[in-house]
Amino acid sequence: MRWQVQEAKQKFSEVLRLAESEGPQVVTRHGDEVAVVIDIREYRQLRGQDIPFEEFLLRREEPYIDDAAAGILDEIVARRADHLTRVVSFGEGE
Repeated sequence: MRWQVQEAKQKFSEVLRLAESEGPQVVTRHGDEVAVVIDIREYRQLRGQDIPFEEFLLRREEPYIDDAAAGILDEIVARRADHLTRVVSFGEGE
């Protein structure tokens, strides 16, 4: 929602409530956007602060890595798997 500065000042509690429940509230001065009031959780998310790791993973809308990066990781894992095999002797008969 958009608010003129004077109206935002008069209805500041409502601006805060709407920022929390409906999303960012844009404040304008002489028709120009000058500020945005956002929920503290959204602010912290944007700043990368105070987000539990589990919540971070659950909130992601896009994969953490793209297909190209996934392909590279798969290649690395395959190479490592080849290097990890070895012959082990368990006694004198072998």
